[in-house]
Amino acid sequence: MPTMVIIDDPEDMRVAAYRDVRERDLVGRDGLFMAEGLVVLEKMLASSAFRPLSLLIAAKRIDALAPMLAQVPDDVPIFAAAQPVLDAVAGFPLHRGILAIGRRIETPSADALLGSLEGDSDVLLLSAIANHDNMGGIFRNAAAFGVKAILLDADCCDPLYRKAIRVSVGAALLVPFARIERGEDPLALLARHGFDTIALSPTGASMLSDYAPKRRNAVLLGAEGPGLAPELLARVASVRIAMASGFDSLNVATTSGIVLHHLACS
Repeated sequence: MPTMVIIDDPEDMRVAAYRDVRERDLVGRDGLFMAEGLVVLEKMLASSAFRPLSLLIAAKRIDALAPMLAQVPDDVPIFAAAQPVLDAVAGFPLHRGILAIGRRIETPSADALLGSLEGDSDVLLLSAIANHDNMGGIFRNAAAFGVKAILLDADCCDPLYRKAIRVSVGAALLVPFARIERGEDPLALLARHGFDTIALSPTGASMLSDYAPKRRNAVLLGAEGPGLAPELLARVASVRIAMASGFDSLNVATTSGIVLHHLACS
């Protein structure tokens, strides 16, 4: 069984990494990230791509969580604290009562990730998605519709930011993803691996409903407001989603759900 450690002092250095969660998110620190909540922790424990390094649990939840905690590797400490102590460590009322620090085991290149995909596959290519809510929503939709991989350009935020993972309901730990290096040509990369790429744009040349998916499809999504860079749009077929006259803007996470449903059901 994992080691259970009782924490009764919020200043205990053994839980220093959990202190002031909102201000000290572990994103970008040596591949570490912070997970929050039962569902997210379950996803991490079930994944072969991520590994927990420690857990911080409200003491009142330990007994009810015993079956899940039994899945934690023996060398991973589980810190248990009374709710007031837990809240003081986190810096806000942690109603879920569950935090964990994890590490991504492997960080594949975009080329290696695409090369690992066999047969029919749908992937997403995200450009400059900087909002963590949108990033989490996109990953959630991707998991729901069986997307095999997500590629992120250099201007995208980290899917392993605590809020992005939470909004994704743990899907950020399920859908494989990779970064495209700045200066790397993402469209050439996708073409080399046999993907037919479409871009979503309010000015798309044709309707999404008229698009017939191929065996290997890549969907290019850009940030709300500025949208996709003109140089990218000029090189790829663009489609638009039908909507009410006089309004041409959809949340990018909503857009991803609509287009992925079309690919899955066509």
